[in-house]
Amino acid sequence: MRTLNDLKNNAGVGLRIQHIQDILRHEIDGLWFEILADNWLSSDLNDYYLALISERYPITIHGVGLSLGSPQALDFDYLKSIKNLMKRGNAIAYSEHICFAQLPNDHFAHDLLPLPYCKKVLQHLVQRINQVQDYLGHQILLENVSSYLSYKHSEMTEAEFIGQLVQKSGCGLLLDINNLYVNQVNLGSSAEQTIKHMHPDWVQEIHLAGFETHTNFLIDAHNNPVCEQVWTLYQLAIAHLGNKATLIEWDNDIPSWNILLAERNKAQNILQKMDYQMPALSKVSVC
Repeated sequence: MRTLNDLKNNAGVGLRIQHIQDILRHEIDGLWFEILADNWLSSDLNDYYLALISERYPITIHGVGLSLGSPQALDFDYLKSIKNLMKRGNAIAYSEHICFAQLPNDHFAHDLLPLPYCKKVLQHLVQRINQVQDYLGHQILLENVSSYLSYKHSEMTEAEFIGQLVQKSGCGLLLDINNLYVNQVNLGSSAEQTIKHMHPDWVQEIHLAGFETHTNFLIDAHNNPVCEQVWTLYQLAIAHLGNKATLIEWDNDIPSWNILLAERNKAQNILQKMDYQMPALSKVSVC
């Protein structure tokens, strides 16, 4: 069975229904797809298309509904659905987020909310990750999230927190470069230093996306092309971490297949280049 390491020299895109006819017309070498789990859990029509795509291309599953950081009990009915979806799509990996979304009284936030980087939260997450990995029978990947606030209770940096989380739980890291850049602009953190703190063995996948610009902050809206500064950080990441399976996320204001494929091809071209001169951080400015 394929693994993400088999895709380390390949770039993929998020699978969207409106692109399926274009996808099925021509087979593209090295392409792979990520499906958003919560969009594909209940439709027979989706199962039909999922079977067609998974026969031709590798598939990964990305979730937003697990809410690992919440205090409420894990939803094992949801995890059962994820497990079945992975089987139906012959998926090679399942990823979620370092966040919480579930609120009291079974309410869910309309965003992936960041967590304080402290030992108590770390212990809680490690326990929950172990439960999920034991139930699924394999490692999961967790993604760093974009933030619009920081917590006074944090005891460590995001990079330190992620490092301890990966080492203590045995999960893998899905490193979202756009989220690092959004946090750099919004909170003043250093995307480059966070990347340099990551051990190559931790990172198994990379996400790239576009954001929405406001007067004093950025929103991780996944509705624009990847910013040039994020492409620069991506090259820094590849230089430090080595090639990693890379995905273009474009979830809102979804463009034509040709535009999305062109973004994917930019990442593919970077992966094909083996030698880089590391760009200076001074060149990584605000878009």
